[in-house]
Amino acid sequence: MGLTILGALIGAIVAAGVAVFIEFLRKPDLDILIVPPVDLTYQQGPATLQRSLRLNLINKALPWWASWMCRNAAQQCNGTITFHHLDGQNFLGRAMPIRWTGTPQPIPLVFQFQNQQAAIIDPDRIALQQRVDVYPGEAEQLDVACRFDNESECYGWTNENFHSTPRWRNPNWSLPAGRYLVYVVIRSSGQKCSRLFRIINDVSQSDFRLEPSLPEDQDKVKLED
Repeated sequence: MGLTILGALIGAIVAAGVAVFIEFLRKPDLDILIVPPVDLTYQQGPATLQRSLRLNLINKALPWWASWMCRNAAQQCNGTITFHHLDGQNFLGRAMPIRWTGTPQPIPLVFQFQNQQAAIIDPDRIALQQRVDVYPGEAEQLDVACRFDNESECYGWTNENFHSTPRWRNPNWSLPAGRYLVYVVIRSSGQKCSRLFRIINDVSQSDFRLEPSLPEDQDKVKLED
């Protein structure tokens, strides 16, 4: 009788352990990686040349030996970016909401009032555009910063830039020539993924780029996960 009870207890513990392990495997496994800069040209607009720095948020696929299962999607992903001096001090003193590259540009709602035309931005609509789902084995791209027309400064890139004054060159996210730490935090379904990078902006526009952070950078900006 004693051995039967012990065996049942061990079996229950093993079954519970397997269930916990499977649920752990199925959780989203996020990482943030640098992608090559994107160069764009325009015939009309606030700039003729633009170089965009971007990152990929990846939800890794399950390993081959667990491919009979399906990893969960990372739902409602949103996040912030902060820009820091190389000593870790927050350069702008605030966090910039991320913009997902694949989401539509925030178009203002235009209405007529007493023979005058006005435009407003719907904050609820913007909030929805700042959240995406990332499925296993797939990635979503997010913007970090842009630089225009061989100018020396660059700008953190978020939805606000489309309607800033001047357009695209939002003074709230202006970064003079120099090198900065870029701290990215993504939140999804109770999870956090954070990574630290360097932005190189003391070079020509064609060399404007993101780089991995250095080992000594990690102690200067506290990572959240």
